[in-house]
Amino acid sequence: MVRQYLGRPTRSIYLGLACLSLALHLLLAFFCLSVLQTACVLPTSSSSSSNLRTDIQGHQSISTSSLAASSSHKLPTSTHDEEHDKLKALLHHKERDSLADTTEREKKLIGDGKLIQKVKGRSKLEALFEHLLYNLPSPELQEDDWLLRVKTHEDARETGSEEDKREDAITSDSQWQSASQEEGYDKVAWTSDVETHPPWLRFHLGISRWELYNRKDPNLAQLTHSLATQRILGAIQKTGGTQLKLLISFPNYGQALLKPMKQSRDAETDVNLFYFSDFERHNAEISAFHLDRLLGFNRIPPVVGRLINVTTEIREITTDHRLSRTFFTSPVGNVCFYGQCEYYCTTENPVCGQPHALEVSLAAMLPDLTLASRRSWRSPWRRSYSRTKLAQWEKDPAYCDTVKQTPPYNHGTRLVDLIDMAILDFLMSNMDRHHYETFEKFGNETFLLHLDNGRAFGRHSRDEPSILAPLQQCCRIRRSTLLRLRLLSLPGFRMSDVMRESLAQDPLAGVAPLLSELHLSALDRRLATVLQVVQTCQGHHNDVIYNDMEGYDKEYDQQPN
Repeated sequence: MVRQYLGRPTRSIYLGLACLSLALHLLLAFFCLSVLQTACVLPTSSSSSSNLRTDIQGHQSISTSSLAASSSHKLPTSTHDEEHDKLKALLHHKERDSLADTTEREKKLIGDGKLIQKVKGRSKLEALFEHLLYNLPSPELQEDDWLLRVKTHEDARETGSEEDKREDAITSDSQWQSASQEEGYDKVAWTSDVETHPPWLRFHLGISRWELYNRKDPNLAQLTHSLATQRILGAIQKTGGTQLKLLISFPNYGQALLKPMKQSRDAETDVNLFYFSDFERHNAEISAFHLDRLLGFNRIPPVVGRLINVTTEIREITTDHRLSRTFFTSPVGNVCFYGQCEYYCTTENPVCGQPHALEVSLAAMLPDLTLASRRSWRSPWRRSYSRTKLAQWEKDPAYCDTVKQTPPYNHGTRLVDLIDMAILDFLMSNMDRHHYETFEKFGNETFLLHLDNGRAFGRHSRDEPSILAPLQQCCRIRRSTLLRLRLLSLPGFRMSDVMRESLAQDPLAGVAPLLSELHLSALDRRLATVLQVVQTCQGHHNDVIYNDMEGYDKEYDQQPN
């Protein structure tokens, strides 16, 4: 009787606890259901990630909101506890993978420790290059519009020598095989198939009458990667020029022009120095290539930054005795050299590693002059390179009237080509543009090569308005150039932002930003100056715009949105 009396309260307690536990489980299940339904709301229309974030309560990361949007198409809603457990496990697993993927993507996009700003889910650089102004139809290229081409056997029969004709039995599938493996070069076999060609040769074969390279060509990335990673086989000093430059050789028979780091990136040119007394900068060459590409010109050979070992990649492999004699070890143990050149090649101005590591720029070489000769043109707006004298254009406001009557500036696009180059130089503050070059094969109907930009980006605190003299005096500009400049002045495509993002792709960006924020801000300021000069010209002249976009939609007449 006592045991029966004691068992009834015990059973009541157990039953009460079971009911309470069931109630708690039901409450928890209802709460989880409401959270999942909130996170998995489908947008009523296709919208950007910013719209998705407004549907999610609380402050969540971009990766979490993107995950919720993608998961909403796959995850069912259930009232059973088992389904909720599966949902939570699946959601947690996907979120972990998504966060890992996002972190990897962000690492690639971070150049100076800051996330690259996005435009509707895309980076500003991606949005810029997807804009219609950067995807205009190109002229249809004819056979003579290519700088170089692989010779066919029909060509060999028509133009070849007797020796060539005796070798006519070789088929188009035959190979050119190297015999220099013992010298350190790769043993290669090239055929007429472009897939067998190294990146530098594809670059040469891709040069046309209208541009040095096609921005969309996947070989461009392969070429820059090759420059940044290939083993350096040889290093000799390049003759000519006022400052130290080296010619670098690679095992795949490619070559590059090396310019070393001689001063810190943040060092600003002394205001008391003349433009012809300044050091050349490796980061200026890299930045000039990126800026030229952002402007849609594509007239500077690809340039990439690289960290090299001065001892093992120059001193120990060079066959240039003039160069090897100039190596020494500094008082603090850094390996230095100075080479031989017209200026600054002295022990007082050496190039030094830290103690062996040295930052350099490597520019892809153009085809050999024996294959593709180039003509050097003296710029009409060349400076006097004198401390006391002024050039004629600096004294005569109507100087452009004379230039317009002088070949080749009196017809074709040569004048607006030169003004394109002046705008590029003004944006990067390059006063050292005394000559320019063109490929002789194309005559006067071709683009200008924007070479030798080492003295750019020297000052950020001061602009040099005289660089814009061709634009100010001639009041002429390409329509496509003007529209791209306007586009880059808009907040969604701000020049400093896309330049920062573009430079972040360079290998040296992992060491330090290639351009300081002060230099990037100067780009925006100078861009506003260029647009103001054009506006002033339009207030005084009716023929300012050279229409190189005839036949395109009228929407391009308006300022890009």
